Amino acid sequence: MNDMVSIPRAEYARLLEAAEMLADIAAFDRATAAGGEGMPGDVLKRILAGENPTRVIREWRGMTAAELARRAGLHRVQVHDIESGKRVGSVHTLRRIAEALDVPMDDLVPPADAIPPAG
Repeated sequence: MNDMVSIPRAEYARLLEAAEMLADIAAFDRATAAGGEGMPGDVLKRILAGENPTRVIREWRGMTAAELARRAGLHRVQVHDIESGKRVGSVHTLRRIAEALDVPMDDLVPPADAIPPAG
């Protein structure tokens, strides 16, 4: 059987828009379940503009550097050195900071041109 329904074009457009909105909501829900909430645009812009990712994300989370150090089990000087660009931080240290900030560790790695030379 070939059941057909006729509706006005405006109603069809409204239904199509609603279906697209539901698809967007479902995609957002899947992304959130897979990896978290995402980062606000202004935070991302600051990082892309060259600000230190650890500092920007810490400020977004509403933490002081001392609070981040405490939560990550680090000395506050380590956090300061990473945020000021004096040091990059070991994988172990960045993992602890990422866990304390509740972000993926990749979000804390500064751009390659911002990493100081070894030595």
